[in-house]
Amino acid sequence: MELGGIHHVTAVTADAPGNVAFYTGVLGLRLVKKTVNQDDVSAYHLFYGDDIGHPGTEMTFFDWAHIGSQMPGWGMISSTGFRVPDRDSLQWWKSRFDELGVSHAEIEEHNGRATLRFTDPEGQKLALVHDEADGVPGGTPWEKSPVLQKTGIRGLDSVELSVRSIRPTATVLVDVMGFRKAEEYSEGGHKVAVFEVGPGGPGARVQLVERPDLPPPVMVGAGGVHHVAYRTPDEEEHAAWRDRLRKAGLGVTPVIDRYYFKSIYFREPGGVLFEIATDGPGFATDEDAEHLGEKLSLPPFLEDHRAQIERGLRPLQTTAGGTR
Repeated sequence: MELGGIHHVTAVTADAPGNVAFYTGVLGLRLVKKTVNQDDVSAYHLFYGDDIGHPGTEMTFFDWAHIGSQMPGWGMISSTGFRVPDRDSLQWWKSRFDELGVSHAEIEEHNGRATLRFTDPEGQKLALVHDEADGVPGGTPWEKSPVLQKTGIRGLDSVELSVRSIRPTATVLVDVMGFRKAEEYSEGGHKVAVFEVGPGGPGARVQLVERPDLPPPVMVGAGGVHHVAYRTPDEEEHAAWRDRLRKAGLGVTPVIDRYYFKSIYFREPGGVLFEIATDGPGFATDEDAEHLGEKLSLPPFLEDHRAQIERGLRPLQTTAGGTR
C-alpha cells in the first residue's frame, strides 16, 4: 500500500470570476469542473487541471466571497509548485507574466531546480518548476488552452508546508504515510526537509520549512490554501488508509463521497489539513469530456435543489481567454 503522490491542492478565493480569469486565461489550466462546496452550497468549488483533470494536475478553490485575506502563520501550506516541461518554458512564462502584469521573482536555482516564483491576484504563493526528473507521470495540457501545449503546465510538482517544528509532521509522513526523506538543507536561515512518496520526484514532493518565528495558524483566508490531498488508486486501499490512520491515533473522518472521488481527512500534528482521495471515478462521470466545466455540475444528492443553489451563486465566465 503506497500513496501515488499529490492528488490535488484546495485553496480559497474571495473573487471567483477573477479566479477563473487568472487560472484559465493566464495560467492556461482548464476549468474541468464547476460545482459547489458540498458542505456549503452557497459557494462554488472550482477545479482546474489538465485536459480532463487527471489526479495530480488539479488546483481547486472554495469561493468564499466575504472572507478576509490570508495571514501568514505556521501550520499552513505556504506555497504550491506546478510542473512545466523545461527551462526554456520558464523563460517563456517570465515574459508572459511581464506582459500580463503578474507579480513574480526572477528565474533561480531553488535547491538545484530552475524555479519561477509568482503570486496570483489574491497573493497566493505559487511556483513554476522545471520538470527535470522522473516522477509521477505529468498530465496533458488542454489543446484549447490559451497557453501552447509545449510550454503548458503539466500538473502539480510539490507543496511547501510551514510548520513550527519539522519533527512531528515528519514522523507522520514517514512512519504512517510511507514518505521518505529525500534531502535536508537551510534556506533563508530556516531548516528545510524534503520528503517524497511513491515514485518520488515531481508530483510526489512535500517540503517542510521550520518556521517557529511565525504566529500560530488562523482561519484560512483568500489567497491561502485549505488542504492538500494525496492519491490512492481505489476504494479498497482508501479504506485501508483510513484504518491505518485511525490505528495511528490520528483523528480521521469517515469516508466521504465527493462523487468525483472519495475522501478522508485528518489534521497532521503540525496543523495542516491532509486528505487522501481515490483516483476515480473522475470528472467525466457526469459530463462529456469535451464540455467539462461549462455548466454547473451537482452530485445526485443535490440535484433536487439545483434551482435554489443556482439562485445563490454568481454567474461565471468560464471560457479561457488570454493570448498564446
